[in-house]
Amino acid sequence: MKKTLVLLAMVVALVILPFFINHGGEYGGSDGEAESQIQALAPQYKPWFQPLYEPASGEIESLLFTLQGSLGAAVIFYILGYCKGKQRRDDRA
Repeated sequence: MKKTLVLLAMVVALVILPFFINHGGEYGGSDGEAESQIQALAPQYKPWFQPLYEPASGEIESLLFTLQGSLGAAVIFYILGYCKGKQRRDDRA
């Protein structure tokens, strides 16, 4: 019970602490940061690839990113569950 409470407190701290560490800071994606660094290092650089689909807003982009991550997690955990079930079935035989 004590171990569970300690782990729960650690999870809560990990969720809440970032809001206080960078209070008032701007949260941006790594793509935007990489783009600004490339422009600073090589202003003449021209991208050789354009996105196939450009979302209408940042919210839609976030939604698609989240759906992509969720689908990937679902596939991974389905495969892990399938392999675990197959292993249990083979152990019983």
